[in-house]
Amino acid sequence: MSYLTEMLESTRTRLAEAKQRVTVEALEQRLAGLDEPSSLRAALEGPQTRGAGSAGPQTGVAVIAEIKRASPSAGVFDANLSATETAMAYARGGAAAISVLTEPEFFKGSLDDLTSARSAGLPVLRKDFILDTWQVLESRAAGADALLLIVRALEQRELETLLAACRTLRIDALVEVYDELEMTRALEAGATIVGINNRDLETFEVDRERTIRLASRVPENVILVGLSGVGTRSEVEELGAAGARAVLVGEALVRAGDPAAELRALRGES
Repeated sequence: MSYLTEMLESTRTRLAEAKQRVTVEALEQRLAGLDEPSSLRAALEGPQTRGAGSAGPQTGVAVIAEIKRASPSAGVFDANLSATETAMAYARGGAAAISVLTEPEFFKGSLDDLTSARSAGLPVLRKDFILDTWQVLESRAAGADALLLIVRALEQRELETLLAACRTLRIDALVEVYDELEMTRALEAGATIVGINNRDLETFEVDRERTIRLASRVPENVILVGLSGVGTRSEVEELGAAGARAVLVGEALVRAGDPAAELRALRGES
């Protein structure tokens, strides 16, 4: 069984249990008191890019800074990580948005982390295995401004249905692809923000050249995000030169002693 298959099976089991506990109607009731979602797309479009609390220069490539405690490939980074403190550090470092891993078994995350991250005042992306429109409602009810959709985990009709649900709730979707076929599927489904994952979800091997090879397939009106394996300013610049408007960085920031300073360095601030 591949890593991805195992993670998807685990997610489906939790999802079935969660849908028994919380109805769609209950989730819809939670939406009533929420403010309008912040636009991830607008945050990535510019000006490129100053995050909240940062007075530094515009640096060309936006950074989505990720909150994660662990990963299947690298183990536990920080079991006691504070989502609130980390989000505030990312804001000081100039992040354009914050990604939060909410998957509990393999990444040790939770929706509570997402809710806590909202305190930084930046758009918050839920990163999980989203397979059902119930999860889209759950994400928005928890305060998510955007969420991740993984093409490899979805049939085409499922992808289209989930994108439609995001549009209905006025939240953005970052659609993750790995190869040319998945890129075609994402664009045909109407994705407006596409992330090219440099990490193979079956083996966890990283190839940063993947974003560079596929970047030319992305239309001008679609925002390209480089995902995984980015940890230095030169790597950010390399992906930016290939056409990436943003990069998502997690492990390099979480492992840093000073995440705000590390983020400023990634953004090219002196």
